[in-house]
Amino acid sequence: MNKKRLYHGYRFTQDIISHTVWLYHRFSLSLRDVEELLAERGIIVTYESIRKWCNHFGPEYARTLKKRSGRLGDDGYRDEVFIKIQGELHYL
Repeated sequence: MNKKRLYHGYRFTQDIISHTVWLYHRFSLSLRDVEELLAERGIIVTYESIRKWCNHFGPEYARTLKKRSGRLGDDGYRDEVFIKIQGELHYL
């Protein structure tokens, strides 16, 4: 779908709407918290508008964030590392 048509008819620009929805879904903030964060930046928008944006645009943002985060347990970090030097194990 064309991005310009997707955001057509909204008072705020695509950047503001996408940043608002991203804040809500990325950091699991409440609607009023997002409203306050935007107000600190000089953007006055009601929490009800944020709710509507999140319901309309949110599923796609949430889907892309889940894809980017990867599966749990993919990284195998170890606290203790042993290496073998000339056939003998050494602890790092």
